[in-house]
Formats: sequence, C-alpha cells, structure tokens
Amino acid sequence: MVTVFEALGGGPGMLRLAEAWHARVMADEVVSHAFSHGFNPEHSERLAAYWGEALGGPPEYSEAYGDESYVVRLHSGNGPHEEMDRRAIACFDQALTDTGLDADERLRAVLHDYFAWATTVAMSEYHASADEVPADLSIPRWSWDGLIVG
Repeated sequence: MVTVFEALGGGPGMLRLAEAWHARVMADEVVSHAFSHGFNPEHSERLAAYWGEALGGPPEYSEAYGDESYVVRLHSGNGPHEEMDRRAIACFDQALTDTGLDADERLRAVLHDYFAWATTVAMSEYHASADEVPADLSIPRWSWDGLIVG
C-alpha cells in the first residue's frame, strides 16, 4: 500500500506543502507571532522532513536534526494558545488547497487529521515548561488509519 508520504508526492510534495503552509502562517497576524523571535532559514525544509518522516517517509528529520523530544521542546513552555492552534490548522487546510492536495478527499482528510492532532495534542502537551518534555520521544507515525500505536 502507498504511504501517505508517497501519495502526496514524496519529498518534493512535502516541501511544497511545508512552503505553502509557512507562507500562509507568516501572513496570519496571530500565527505569525510564533515566528516573531525569528526562525531557521531552512524551516520549510526541516518541516517537510519532519512531516515526511511522520507520514511514512524516510527518517530524514530524526537522522539530521533530532527526535520528537527536541521538536516538542521547541513548541513548549508558551502557555495555552487555542486560537493560534485553530488558525494554524486553518492555514494548513488552505495550504492543502494551494498545493492541490485537497483534490483527493481521502488524502486531504488524513493530512488534516494528522496536522490537527499534531498541533492540538503532540505539540501542545507541555504548556508550562519545555523542561517537562520527556527525553527520547520518537516521532509519532501516522497512516491512512491515523496514529500508529506501538
């Protein structure tokens, strides 16, 4: 069976989606605040590698940049931010349209569900402090059926 990563075009498809999402986020007055302190100039490439690994692609992110603990720490210690999360998800959904990935309803749905889960669960669990994030977390894997457990 084709992975979600393969269905959206592999690495090049992931990069197009990451770039489209980043452009949408930077244009959003609420979500862009998360980047107001600056960001890595390779943010889209890193994001594409992370999403790709989570969606069935090669372990490029974990081999080059870090594990899930590293990623979650980057998103932790900022208090709750439900409105920002909702808007980030809306930007992602719009990026799916921008890249034509919304044409396949099944693909659009699985990508939306992954991003919504990652935003509101995986990246939002440690509001109080990044110091609370456990060490050695693995990047969660997502398939056509949702989160792969175990």
